[in-house]
Amino acid sequence: MKVEDCFRIGSIIKTRGLKGELQAYIDFAGAENLKFDNLFLQNGSKLVPYFIQSFKMPQKNTAFIYLEDIDHIDKATPLVKKDIYLSNKFKPEKNEDDFTLRDLEGFTVVDEDEGELGEITDIQEFPQQLMATVIYKDCEVLIPLIEEIITGIDVNNEVLYVDLPEGLLDIYLD
Repeated sequence: MKVEDCFRIGSIIKTRGLKGELQAYIDFAGAENLKFDNLFLQNGSKLVPYFIQSFKMPQKNTAFIYLEDIDHIDKATPLVKKDIYLSNKFKPEKNEDDFTLRDLEGFTVVDEDEGELGEITDIQEFPQQLMATVIYKDCEVLIPLIEEIITGIDVNNEVLYVDLPEGLLDIYLD
C-alpha cells in the first residue's frame, strides 16, 4: 500500500502494559466513528499492514490498540512513534461545510502582487496558528493561514488567494 492510497489518523505514542497494548494520539476528527479492521503503520517510506484485535477511544484524541501478533511489550516497542494510516476507502466524505484550513494541502497559492506562488505541500500547526508550506522559486516558504492574509478560497478549483505582507517572500529568497 502506498502513502497516497491512505490517510493519516494519528501516531503511536507509547506502549501500555506488558501485553503489547499501544497508546496512540489520534488527531483525525471523527476517527471514533470510523469502522475498520486493519491499519497501516509507516516504517520508513513503506506502510506495513496490521490487523486490529481491539481499538478503543476512551477519551478524545487517545486510543488504546491491540494488534494481532503483537502480544508482548518487546514486539510493541518498535512500533512507538510510527504514524497510523487507514486505506482511503475508510475516509469519510466531507461536506463543503466541513472544510477547514487543514484541507488546503494541494491547493495553489495566488498572491495579489506576485501572482501564482506554487502548491501547498504541507500544513503545519504552530502554537499561534497554522502555516502553509509552499515551494516558491526553489525555496520553502511558510505562509501564515490567518484572516489578515487570506483574501479568498476557491474550493472547487483548489486555489487559495492571499495578500502577503510586504517583504515576507524576500525573507526566504535572500
